[in-house]
Amino acid sequence: MATKLSEVIFGTFPQLRYQPTAKRVRAMVGGNTIVDTLYALLVWEPKRITPIYAVPEVDLQAELSPPRQEPGQAPEYGVKIMLDAPPALDPRTGFSRHTTPGEEFDVVTSGVRLPQAAFRPDDPDFAGYVVLDFKAFDWMEDDEEIIGHPRDPFHRVDIRASSLTVDVRLDDVTLATTNGAQLLYETMLPVRYYIPPADVRLDLMEPSTKKTVCPYKGTASYWTYPHSESGRNIAWMYDQRFRDAAQIQGLLSFFNERVDITVDGVRQERPVTPWSATPPDSP
Repeated sequence: MATKLSEVIFGTFPQLRYQPTAKRVRAMVGGNTIVDTLYALLVWEPKRITPIYAVPEVDLQAELSPPRQEPGQAPEYGVKIMLDAPPALDPRTGFSRHTTPGEEFDVVTSGVRLPQAAFRPDDPDFAGYVVLDFKAFDWMEDDEEIIGHPRDPFHRVDIRASSLTVDVRLDDVTLATTNGAQLLYETMLPVRYYIPPADVRLDLMEPSTKKTVCPYKGTASYWTYPHSESGRNIAWMYDQRFRDAAQIQGLLSFFNERVDITVDGVRQERPVTPWSATPPDSP
């Protein structure tokens, strides 16, 4: 019997998972390097969608100290990536919300104490390793900055040019029409249609102060369609941070979950994702 790979991936969500990486990984605090290693691991705690780093304790140029504060758990944000996926934790769920047994530590270096920024899983496969809170440090892979979270080697982003007619409407108002979209295919997410600004009714929209970060595509700025309750932060555009997202830089995309998209006259079903019901935190 054939195996559907997404079911294999979803089946591992309840487990503690890891994958070695050959990349040189560095972590900095205030410009001071506290980790420089060639032996990092990518780690997914149970129910986590995105990975973080575990590093050899021998490569940690800092002290691990028992927490001064009473250990507490961050709020949990549960999501379903798609209808047939099991419940998971999205990246808004803080580092201290651990879903596997282990021991927490403060990281102390150069007069700086980072509360509960390290975690040692109670698992023999992690002997000699400690997991670090991504948001507590600045990170480099080789000589390039990493933002948001480490890139998942099993997560892929493909961009393809399309001459199909793409029409975007909200509350029966046309917000964009184009024959020059770039279609972005991302693992376990719906296709996103990136549209040249000249083909978007920007005169009907207004810039938002909202910004989000994607480790694969860069930093996104948002636009709001103010004439609809569901139009807040409805579209976004990425900066020019990453060369491998160059095809979509300067283009706008709308949340399929909250607008009506027609492709060559065929109305697309609105997908069900973590961004369906509420204003999104990340595209």
